[in-house]
Amino acid sequence: MAITFSASLKTKTPSKKKLKLWLSAIAVSEKKKIKNLTYNFCSDEELLQINKGFLKHNTYTDIITFDYCEGDAIMGEIYISAERVAENAIKLKTVFEEELLRVIAHGLLHLCGYKDKKPEHIKKMRSAENRAIKAFKTLVIN
Repeated sequence: MAITFSASLKTKTPSKKKLKLWLSAIAVSEKKKIKNLTYNFCSDEELLQINKGFLKHNTYTDIITFDYCEGDAIMGEIYISAERVAENAIKLKTVFEEELLRVIAHGLLHLCGYKDKKPEHIKKMRSAENRAIKAFKTLVIN
């Protein structure tokens, strides 16, 4: 199992060790196993260029997930704009860390098969994100 984080954020974030344990637990709860998962933290502009280049969308976003999964093996690259996460946290009246956890979980949940284009899919995704955040808050590392 390989979970990597490409860059550290300039704000206080959970430890990589705790994030890796949490992400592994999410995968197990979805009956999946992480084989190779990379989180890339970048600027709004960098993510906009990825969005334009790969998805042909000329819009800012907080996350883009590239799915390379095979069967139950999770493999993917996730790009997250820390700037957009911070802005969304303000709009949603939540703290940065919780919004960051939501987005980190969101990417993995896409790789587990969750969708978010239709209202019924969004409802399932939000429920799974909320379960994941709750699980993170109860995760204790010795």
